[in-house]
This record gives sequence, C-alpha cells and structure tokens, in this order.
Amino acid sequence: MYRNKKIALVIPAYNEEKLIKPTLENVPDLIDRIYVVDDGSKDRLAQIVEQIASRNERIKLLRHKKNEGPGQAIITGYLESSKDNYDITVVIGGDYQMPLNEVNRFLDPLIDGQADYTKGNRFFVWEKTRVKMPKIRILGNIIITALTKIASGYYKIMDVVDGYTAITKEAIDLVDWSRAWKRYGYPMDFLIRLNAYSLRVKDVPRTPIYLKGERQSQIKGLRYALRISPMLVRGFFWRMVFKYIYLDFHPLVFFFFFGMILFPLGVGYGIHLFIKQLFNVNVTGGQAIFCALNIITGVQFLLFGMWFDMEASK
Repeated sequence: MYRNKKIALVIPAYNEEKLIKPTLENVPDLIDRIYVVDDGSKDRLAQIVEQIASRNERIKLLRHKKNEGPGQAIITGYLESSKDNYDITVVIGGDYQMPLNEVNRFLDPLIDGQADYTKGNRFFVWEKTRVKMPKIRILGNIIITALTKIASGYYKIMDVVDGYTAITKEAIDLVDWSRAWKRYGYPMDFLIRLNAYSLRVKDVPRTPIYLKGERQSQIKGLRYALRISPMLVRGFFWRMVFKYIYLDFHPLVFFFFFGMILFPLGVGYGIHLFIKQLFNVNVTGGQAIFCALNIITGVQFLLFGMWFDMEASK
C-alpha cells in the first residue's frame, strides 16, 4: 500500500521475454498487485512470468489469445484492477525502460485530489531527454503533441506519447473503454476520452531510459504523426459531440463549425482566384476582399473555439 491506498500495476507486454524479468524484479513493495497482460506473445513471455509468479504472489498473468494491441492490453488490466477494487492503477511497459523508483510522483497528485490521471513527461528533464532521445523522435513527439492538444482539449500537457501513467479507480469506472483505440496511438485516444468526461490530467516529470540495443518506440517522426492523424481527427469530432452537445451544451461548437467551413472556403476560393490571375483573367477587388474575409473570419472562429475549449478544460 501507499498512503493507505491499494496500488495495482499493469504491464502490457508483447514478445518481451528478455526484459520482463528485470521489469518484474524491480517492482517496489508499495505495489500490491501486478497484472502482466500477455498480448498474444509468440515468445516465452508467459512461461517466464509464470515462473516468477510462483515466487511472487503479487503477480497475476492475464493472456490474450491473439495480439489485440497495447491499448487493449492496458484496458484489460484496468478492468481487472477495478474489479479487484484497487484504488490506483499504474501502467508501465514491459521493456524495463520506465523507472518505478519514481512512481510516487504519479501517485501523490491522485491521492491528494489534484488529478484523476497522471502521465509521464520526459521533457521536464530536458537536458537528459535531449541527449538520450533521438532527434527524429523529438520532432515526431512535438508534432503529435501539438495535434493531440487540439484533439484532446488538454492544451497544457506535453509528451503525450509517454506510456508511464497512473489512474484512479473512479476514472476507470467512469470512462467507456469499449470504443477506445486499441493499437499504437492509444495514449492520445485515452486523453481524448478522459477530457470528454471532464477528468483532470497532470504531467509528471520522469527520467527517460533507453537501453542500448533494445527495441525502441514505434514513433518514427512525421510518418507516425501522419498515421495516427485520422484517429485524432475522429476523436476530436467525437469529443465535441459527446462533451459539448450530448453531456452538456457549449457555444464553442458553433465557433469550430463555422471556422471549419469558412477557412477552407476562403483558402479554396483564394486558390481559384490565383489560378484565374495566372491565366490573365481579371480578379476584382470585391472577390479578393470576399476571399480575405472568409480566411480571416475562419481563423478567428477556430482560435476562439480553441480558447473556449482550453478554458472549459482547465
């Protein structure tokens, strides 16, 4: 236990036979239950976990018959932890790259009532991150974070791809996880869903660890950002409808609606006028003004929508 709270740890793992042993052997005593979720591994992961579990009664192995993605593995752990009535559930990877000696940083804000969900932020320790994290991954992280800020409504967070997190039982029970994203990109989708339910999220500084020669994150810069962008767009529209129309009403939906109509209309009309000018077709001052008004008004509507969303998500 930690500060009179029962703490569970979820470790989603896929083909981590090499590093799951040191990961489990370094779990601190304050963790009351360890759920290792074998996401359809094809290596000896399950056998190794069972061997360790025979000597450590805290460990429970949960198995997926086929690979369902890290998001679903975490959800499986969440639901099991909630069913077993643990107060807080921490999530780390099975690759021994998330320092559990820092776990109290994730737990204290939840116990003190400052947040419902805490997540790691490696950029708080910038000097270490700058040296250890590949530059292309830093660029990809920044791009994905910028997109996720808009999609999720959490404009004050950073390093959205970090999988070191903690969540309260109340938050687990509140969110409908059945429609959550199951594959890579799940941390961003989880944030969208947490915001839709008006749950509080707090960034926590944590030390980045990268083991030499080991498999690294799936983030590959711009390509990864483009791959998950459709999910973020869908999540944004779902959140707008669910949070600001279904659960409650907020006029910011009108700002986003008109902004998303006027800005593309203005840009498209501007391209049309530019092409006309190239072919020596006269463009009138009224047409140019109409184009500019659409672009300017569209941008203003979008910015006001983001501002109201930011205020509503404080």
